Amino acid sequence: MKTSALFTLASSSGVFAHYSFGKTISNGVTSTEWEFVRMTTNHWSSAPVENVSDPQIRCYEAATRDSAKVLTVAAGSKFGFKSNNSMGHPGPILFYMAKVPAGQDVTTWDGSGAVWFKISQSGSIGTDYPQFETNMSEFFTTIPAALPSGQYLIRGEHIGLHIAGKPQFYLACAQVSVTGGGSGRPTNLVSFPGAYSMSDPGLSLNIYSAKGPYTYPGPPLWTGR
Repeated sequence: MKTSALFTLASSSGVFAHYSFGKTISNGVTSTEWEFVRMTTNHWSSAPVENVSDPQIRCYEAATRDSAKVLTVAAGSKFGFKSNNSMGHPGPILFYMAKVPAGQDVTTWDGSGAVWFKISQSGSIGTDYPQFETNMSEFFTTIPAALPSGQYLIRGEHIGLHIAGKPQFYLACAQVSVTGGGSGRPTNLVSFPGAYSMSDPGLSLNIYSAKGPYTYPGPPLWTGR
């Protein structure tokens, strides 16, 4: 499909197929839906969050949901989410983590405050026209090897940029217990909401006319040091 045609379609309808991320992938094993992921508000509609100031931008948790279990993952291992539909929107993939404070439990902690650090960002494959990988149904990160052991939330996010100035946020949070960790101290901590602004270059751009490399939104990556 030509760029002009794609832009016309995105502008007129604003809708391709939406998606949600209810399954985890760890050690090559795909979980059942919502087994380790907090059920999201869009578990029926697959609709995105569209306001960066909405508290739902944190984990998109459904108001009424069963408690998810806790997945044991090793520091340095590969971790992913599986989508319920093909991820057809162009845009970046980002992963954040947040450590559960001492004395609290990952199954009940709400993840509020400046506790989130970014561990990976990917998807951009272009320069002058920042094209993105699309139509995948799984997306992955690596748990930093230096991450201290303990309970964490892992926030996986795909941002649809197909409508200029109106980013769509597809996201979910998994509950994990990290083992075999190191002595790293995560930095560049942010809160959700708070980490993003609608005026951020990576959110406000028109991908069909943008020039130069894509600027990922959010804080700098924590590299495990």
